[in-house]
Amino acid sequence: MDYGSASPVDERVLEAMMPYFNKDIGNPSSLHSPGRKAKRELEAARGKVANLIGAQSAKSIIFTSCATESNNLALRGAAMRYKDKGNHIITSSVEHMSVMNTLKDLQRSGFEVTYIPVDKDGLVDPEKVKNAITDRTIIISIMYANGEVGTVQPVKEIGDIASDRKILFHVDGTAAVGKVPVNVEEEHIDLLTVSSNDMYGPKGVGALYIKQGVRIMPFMLGGGQEAGMRSGSENIPGIVGMGVTAELAQKEMAGDGKRLIMMRDRLIDSILKTEYTYLTGHRTKRLPNNASFRFSFIEGESIILQLNDLGITASTGSACSTKTLEPSHVLIAMGLRHEEAHGSLLLTLGRFNSPEDVDHAIGSIPQVVAKLRSLSPLYPKQVK
Repeated sequence: MDYGSASPVDERVLEAMMPYFNKDIGNPSSLHSPGRKAKRELEAARGKVANLIGAQSAKSIIFTSCATESNNLALRGAAMRYKDKGNHIITSSVEHMSVMNTLKDLQRSGFEVTYIPVDKDGLVDPEKVKNAITDRTIIISIMYANGEVGTVQPVKEIGDIASDRKILFHVDGTAAVGKVPVNVEEEHIDLLTVSSNDMYGPKGVGALYIKQGVRIMPFMLGGGQEAGMRSGSENIPGIVGMGVTAELAQKEMAGDGKRLIMMRDRLIDSILKTEYTYLTGHRTKRLPNNASFRFSFIEGESIILQLNDLGITASTGSACSTKTLEPSHVLIAMGLRHEEAHGSLLLTLGRFNSPEDVDHAIGSIPQVVAKLRSLSPLYPKQVK
């Protein structure tokens, strides 16, 4: 139950990728038949990703190595391209670290960044975004959904504001694309980060949607691949896999979503029966696969280790930053104290989870929590 950290590659995706490792090995820049075939597959995958997100043109899709690279390219590239128009960027206090650290680096280069606070459920208020805009604002960057607590942001409302003020709107769609419907045209998204491995595709490939007419500065220079936005030989096996992943997501999202919501809600309702247990994130404006909690008087890491011994995988937050002992910046931004944030547990369901997996978690987690609390010096003191 840790699909938020990494999802297995769907067998159908793997099957489509295999020929491009050792049989169909053409370089799409080559003029011979194998090269032309690779070029056709590259463009077909581009079209499939475009279709998934409602993009009008496949030319808007630039393939990268991962979502982190896409976030870096979007923010750094747009900031440097439009710096003559302004130096102010608006974001939220709960963004992924690939956004937060990129913006911190841009601050060191003279850009100003406003971090919009969130409410106790992790929601951004569009009015606060609107009120933060100045005549120097060039980018608004808000994630579509938070992978740690599952909260889905009011993207369309913020997109409307950005569009009205003619400000570039970047959305980190890593946790959302393939799980909930995303439409870049209807939601006025100019730049959208897309991840492959978060929707049952291969690692090592991602994408950035760049709206037609938007110009950004590339930071990887070379042979001019990907319309000059991301030079370097294309990862054809990975890109083919991402294309099939996007195609499957478009076909199966609705059915997968209904099934995941049923399992998610049963998991949430059952775990919340444990005393001193609280849901993190919004109860209804939530990713279909996300169940995140905090438990008083115990550490999340201890729960994870105990659950691991029972065959249940889980995490305490973003897979890209859980090696640090610091509490989640997302939970702190939502108003939790450090000791409260340390008791977090994140369960993320996926396509290959079964109701029996949920039953196992429901039966195991309360027992693990009770065991750890019996060892905690804080628990008896607080409940007496």
